[in-house]
Amino acid sequence: MDQTTLRAIHEALDDEYQARARYRAVLERFGEARPFSNIVQAEDRHARALSSLLRRHGQPVPPDRWAGRVSAPASLEQACEDAVRSEIDNEAMYERLLAEIRDDEARTVMRRLQAASRERHRPAFLRCLARHRRGDEGSTAGGRCDGQGRCGGGRGRGAGRGRGAGRCRPRGDAGRGCDHEPRP
Repeated sequence: MDQTTLRAIHEALDDEYQARARYRAVLERFGEARPFSNIVQAEDRHARALSSLLRRHGQPVPPDRWAGRVSAPASLEQACEDAVRSEIDNEAMYERLLAEIRDDEARTVMRRLQAASRERHRPAFLRCLARHRRGDEGSTAGGRCDGQGRCGGGRGRGAGRGRGAGRCRPRGDAGRGCDHEPRP
């Protein structure tokens, strides 16, 4: 593994460590708030993927210098806003690193991590920010929430897994669910 690739992996790993520490701090302060509770696990998987890459090439894995050293912002809204900015920066970092390295295995791992940031993490934090700015901390059209950011009960076709087409609206009683009437 050449020095440019090694340096790039170290930078990416440090960034994943920092994100994991930031999201853990949010969870410690605010409890099991989504999407932080899900994405902190993803950041851990990202750090493991980069660490495994180093180990496969006989390189030592640098320690996590961020664990327990990051504090959470004063509000969940600010945490969501900071996370959006962090994911945008993460995606840009991977873009820059990918332009610098030639190692196919490292490029594959970094492209996968960049895609996760762009396609899953940033959109989740944008939704989080929108909820907090609306003042409904996770509510859905039916308004059924458990106070922990879990809401809706899976009204779309995705059974609550975020895969529905988003074209449903509840009709009548919010507890009845969705009859798949298209939104106006």
